[in-house]
Amino acid sequence: MSGLDIAALVVIFVLICLVASVIVVLGSLPGKIARGRGHPCPDAVNAASWIGLATGIFWPVAFIWAFLPVPARAAAASADGAGGGDALAELRRRVKVLEAASARPGSGSPADTAGSASC
Repeated sequence: MSGLDIAALVVIFVLICLVASVIVVLGSLPGKIARGRGHPCPDAVNAASWIGLATGIFWPVAFIWAFLPVPARAAAASADGAGGGDALAELRRRVKVLEAASARPGSGSPADTAGSASC
């Protein structure tokens, strides 16, 4: 074997190692993203990623699935962001007002106004 043959074998070996490491990184990427984002089922995303990498079908699905909004985080964001907390406080205040109004006799509850027509 000449020096050129040995160099070619080294290049082939390096390329095989590089392809194997890229496959491992791509296979574990959606699972790592899901864990980092606090996804409710990161193990399922990881399994779908590896199955998808082997079949070529589910890997994009697993990648997108890893980025889907987490339900608990989405609910917290809607409650905290854009006045969501103020809206909740306003609704609680309105419920208290309605409960107080319905507790008073003759307050116009549906039982009091059953015979009257309303528009």
